[in-house]
Amino acid sequence: MTPINTLRALVAAFPLAALAVPALAEIKDYEFRLVQSELKQGNGVVVAVQLVDKRSGKPVPDAVIFAQRIDMAPDGMETMASPIEAMPSTEPGTYRFKTNLTMAGGWRLSLGAKVQGETGTLENKLILKAVP
Repeated sequence: MTPINTLRALVAAFPLAALAVPALAEIKDYEFRLVQSELKQGNGVVVAVQLVDKRSGKPVPDAVIFAQRIDMAPDGMETMASPIEAMPSTEPGTYRFKTNLTMAGGWRLSLGAKVQGETGTLENKLILKAVP
């Protein structure tokens, strides 16, 4: 094969090779979603979220959640925060937290996580409502 024919063969094959490679995920392809957006006000409330791959809709297990905070920012009281602690998961891709929703109203759950096999940090802010 002459060099010119080799070059033509490579140029012709390259687009086909690119199609055979699966699309790589990015951190923006993941998000946390509330399992329930309305919870009963009180102490020891369990807030559950699911980490989802937005491309497939499938849950993503084994993320490392390194930051969590819950506060009343939606009602203009960002400084009104409650303690929050991670709890064991009951199913893959679902992450649970125990907290005190001391007042009825809007609450913001802020999460920071590392997804296994991905670079970057996933950060989501989810809004939920505590009802009396």
